[in-house]
Amino acid sequence: MRPPDPARPNRNFDLVVFDWDGTLADSTTLIADAIQAACRDLGEPPPGEEAARFVIGLGFASAVRHVAPQLDPAEYPAFSAAYRKHYVAGEAQIALFDGVREMLRDLDESGCKLAIATGKSRAGLEHALAQCGLHGAFHATRCADEGPPKPHPDMLHNLMRFLAAEPERTLMIGDTSHDLELARNAGTRGIAVTYGAHSADALARHAPLGIVDSVAALRAWLDVNG
Repeated sequence: MRPPDPARPNRNFDLVVFDWDGTLADSTTLIADAIQAACRDLGEPPPGEEAARFVIGLGFASAVRHVAPQLDPAEYPAFSAAYRKHYVAGEAQIALFDGVREMLRDLDESGCKLAIATGKSRAGLEHALAQCGLHGAFHATRCADEGPPKPHPDMLHNLMRFLAAEPERTLMIGDTSHDLELARNAGTRGIAVTYGAHSADALARHAPLGIVDSVAALRAWLDVNG
């Protein structure tokens, strides 16, 4: 990772922040399947595919309340254990979306600061970065167990303070409405990707700066506008 270069005159954003699941890593199907399986394990009606995908990126308690509203909070640890069992069973198959490494390389070479704001736990993100060989690719990362989860602005506020970036020079990129609400709540701009958890129509309702349907399209957008 190169040191950031604040002198590039034609850059619109100094800090580019990525969501992880569904934005950089092709993991949304596994997450949704694990959520449904965990509900069945605990005797709760499993949510439909869209409902299971909706909660991806939220904090754990908020997600469980959405997908299993009748579940006693005392059973949340059991839900967590069941979810993790099913997720871990397929975790080795998770890969980065095609073009992610090249896109990150381009941004790094342009002098952008790169960061992650994710609904994963710290342990989960560290494992994912190691599995994908991306340790050292980001200037900073922020996880859901280190403060208020999305869409609370804490994640972006923390990253902007740490990396000395202004909101108007910070771009949040994600595949869910939670990512776009996070960007709005933090006073930054957001880009939506439609190849992850939420539909293009759902994302468009949050008026992102742009909507793209592939990593190649995102990379092209960043080349022109980033």
